[in-house]
This record gives sequence, C-alpha cells and structure tokens, in this order.
Amino acid sequence: MLDKFYIDGSWVEPVSKASMPIMNPALNEQIGTVSLGNEEDVNRAVAAAKTAFESYSRTTKADRLEGLNRLLDETKKRLDDLAHAISTEMGAPITMARNSQAHCGIGHLKWFIKALESQEEREVLPNGDILTREPIGVCGLITPWNWPINQIALKVIPALATGSTCVLKPSEHTPLSAQIYAEIVHEAGYPAGVFNLVYGDGPTVGSALSRHPDIAMMSFTGSTRAGVQVTKDSADTVKRVTLELGGKSPNLVFADCDLETRVAESVAGCFYNTGQSCNAPTRMLVERSCYDKALEIAAAAGAAQRVGDPSEEGDHIGPLFDQIQYDRVQALIQAGIDEGARVLVGGLGKPEGLEKGWFVKPTIFADVSPDMRIARQEIFGPVLVMMPFDTEEEAVRLANDTEYGLAAYLQTGDEARAERVVPQLRAGGIHINGCDSGYGSPFGGYKQSGNGREGGIFGLEDFQELKVRPPFRA
Repeated sequence: MLDKFYIDGSWVEPVSKASMPIMNPALNEQIGTVSLGNEEDVNRAVAAAKTAFESYSRTTKADRLEGLNRLLDETKKRLDDLAHAISTEMGAPITMARNSQAHCGIGHLKWFIKALESQEEREVLPNGDILTREPIGVCGLITPWNWPINQIALKVIPALATGSTCVLKPSEHTPLSAQIYAEIVHEAGYPAGVFNLVYGDGPTVGSALSRHPDIAMMSFTGSTRAGVQVTKDSADTVKRVTLELGGKSPNLVFADCDLETRVAESVAGCFYNTGQSCNAPTRMLVERSCYDKALEIAAAAGAAQRVGDPSEEGDHIGPLFDQIQYDRVQALIQAGIDEGARVLVGGLGKPEGLEKGWFVKPTIFADVSPDMRIARQEIFGPVLVMMPFDTEEEAVRLANDTEYGLAAYLQTGDEARAERVVPQLRAGGIHINGCDSGYGSPFGGYKQSGNGREGGIFGLEDFQELKVRPPFRA
C-alpha cells in the first residue's frame, strides 16, 4: 500500500483519508492501494517547497551539476525496478519498459546535464546590458500514466537543474514508478523540500496545485481537456503554464519511398506502447499511385503484430491501461465501422486467449475520409487509419487538417520534396523516413497540442526567469 507522501524530505502520513486501488491491466486485478491527497496535503508540500527555494535557488551551477550526476548514478541503480513497476502498473511489455520507458529517466538526464553545462547564466547583450537566468520558483508538475518516467524526468530534472523546487503529482494510476523515482531523488541527497510528491486526482490535487498562489509555474502533460482546465485554474495567479497535450499525427507516405520498409515500420510505430503515445503516427496518408500496395503491406504488418503478456520479454505489445481506455477504444472502432471505413485488420473485441486483461486487437482501417471520427479524434489505442491523396498539396492540407500539431511523419526518397513539405507541416516535431529526434531536442506541439518545449536547453528555459540590468557605473 502506498499510503504516504514525500514531503519536506520524509515520507509522511497524508491528511486525506481517501484512496483508490492500483490495478494490473494485464490481469485486471488489484495489486495495491494508493492514498489520494487533498488541498491541505498540497498546501503542506508547497510550503516545504517554498521554504526550500530560499536556499536552493542560491546554489551554484556546479552544485546543481553535482546533484544531477548523483541522480544519474541512483537512476541507473534502479532501472530494473522502474521497468518492472511500469510494466506492472500500465502494461508496457518488460523489454520495452526497460529499454524505452524506464531508460528515458537516464537519457533525458544525461542531456539535461549537457544542457546545463553549456548554458550561460550571465551574458552581456549586444547593447551592453547584462542578462541573467534565474530559477522561476516553486513548480507544480502533473504527469500522465502512458509514459510515466519519461514525463517525470522531463519536468523534475529541469526544476532541479535550474534551482527551482517542485511538487509532483504523478498519475494516480501509475504510482509505483513515481514512488521509486522519489526514492531515487532522496538517495541522491537533495535537500528537504526541494522535491515533493503528493498522489491524487486532477480535480482535487491537480486543481489545488494550479490555483495555489505560491506556485510560480505549472507544467502539465495529459489530455487537451485537462490542459485547458489547468490553464483556467492557473489564470487568477498569472503563473506560467506549459502544456504537452494530445495529438492525431499524420504520416505522409509518398510513392518514391522504400514502401515495404516505411509502411511496415509505420504500422509498428502506430502500435508501439499499444498506441498510447500522444505523438503516435495514427493517420497514414498515402499517395494514390501506391495506395493499394500500401494497404497490402499494412495488412500484413498488422496481422503479424503480436499481443501478449507484458511480463514476458519480447517485442509484442501489451494491454490498454484500464477498462475506461478499453471501452473508449472499442467505441471508436465501432464508430469507424458505422461510418463506413473498411477494416483491414483487427476490429472489435479482444485477441483470442487474452480475455482477462484489457487487451485489444491491433486494428487498421482503410478508405477513411477526413470527416470520420476515427480520423479526427485521438483514439489512444493501436488503431491506424489510412486514406489516399493525389497531390503533394493535398497531402499537406490533409496533414494539417486537425486541431492538433504535436508530430508529423514523412516517408519519401526525394530530399527536395522533404525540404518543401517539412516547412508546411504545422507540428512541433517532424520524423523523416523512420528517423526520430534524440534526447536533448525540444519536444512539444503547435495548436491544441500545447505550448512550451521539454528536453535539453529549451526545457531548462521554461523553468527560468530572465533578468536584465545595465552595467554598473559609479
């Protein structure tokens, strides 16, 4: 039972008496209980962070780099613990949980260290004025269940790196990995109050953080709906708000690409993490001249996608994370069928032999039109929609025909085409021919996919204030 919060350097009893079960989605069984905080618990954590900020904000960059390197050592020690926690609580297959999910805590940290090393805290502007970068203050951090350590690392590490202090509200559905991360921070020797953790739900703990007058910044990752609420709750205190929200990412496939490889890998990319990634390439837009061939390749790749027990090593995908998500994905698959899309692979129900947990059939729809629900709504499951286009201009128009703008994918063998198309795509990250951006690059979106950027030097800047002054003259 996770019945304590990490506040002011110690594990303490919560004021709130509320709790909820921790579930294993592969078995649909309760594996524990987590306490849920209230506004008073938040107030205790914020007070500790506010007090700690007075001294921690005055630490040197060398001090903070030393702390981050200790944090790196401790994270490496607990990598397997993080992986098994993530696999158990949200269903990521253990190989992927270790190599991708948990490893994010190491990859992001290494590049935040490099970013802090390279950042100038004081510089002279061209006009002779002096610019300094300073920690923003107490930060409220709200993270989701689908990439729990990835998002915790992208928020906690820059707070620690810049001299800010923080209160983390991880997803109440994935508290096991968050608990381990709090233990890692503690073992790294951070002063009491610099990092605090309170479990709880969004309407209670999340809103209490967002409304709190002593919090200078809110950093939120989750649904667009919840991000809007965080922004509204934060408005009265005029705090900084950064948001990483939903996506419905297009994948433009031109006939001049290596079709066999690019389509098969695109299907796997959509299904990765059981489709529960905000930047998944869920809309495949295919040049009409190769559309039928792309459907054949996609159908074969989809049929070959294995689904199985997340506790077993391998490259299969696991279950969706809970019944609510399962029901939502099933409803959207039904909507695709009702609206006339053609099911290439998968469909309704669970894969044979996997009826106990929240497993779904990897599903591919063909002949989808842009106005269908499955083409416009974020499904957050292993569901791919495919539609043809005739011209490059139409491909760009279809790609941008969404309220989101987190990522876009491009498959082409023509570098000149890539250079033409990329500037026209309204998305924060572009993936070309299977190549992704690495740790240390900025991650974030356009439009209703959010604002601000996470990772590397740009992730540090969101946690800093700029101060300018003239040079001293007697």
